[in-house]
Amino acid sequence: MASKSPEIPKTPPVQAPDPDEGGTVVLERRTQRTKPPHMYQVVMLNDDYTPMEFVVVVIQEFFGKDLEGATRIMLKIHLDGKGVCGVYSRDVAATKVDQVLDAANKAGHPLKCISEPVDF
Repeated sequence: MASKSPEIPKTPPVQAPDPDEGGTVVLERRTQRTKPPHMYQVVMLNDDYTPMEFVVVVIQEFFGKDLEGATRIMLKIHLDGKGVCGVYSRDVAATKVDQVLDAANKAGHPLKCISEPVDF
């Protein structure tokens, strides 16, 4: 049985190096600013065969627009030849395009949809 507790070795005090010696390293904290992701707009293209009602339903279902907003976008597509359905990050925009093309293909419509970078 030990009657004494073990002694903790003493560490010598740390001395700050002399600034004139040149052996010091100074680290500066730099704030990192990440750039926002590039945004992509999902654009539907007009064709002469896809019913307007189908386009409105697709816009409501995949882009979360109400009936009035979806109808407004559909009319822009019909009159101008194309219309922006939404602006998303690259991966989300690609998923939206795939969903629209898949739904159009299953319904037998030639509806086309693309994503393109947004220029700021």
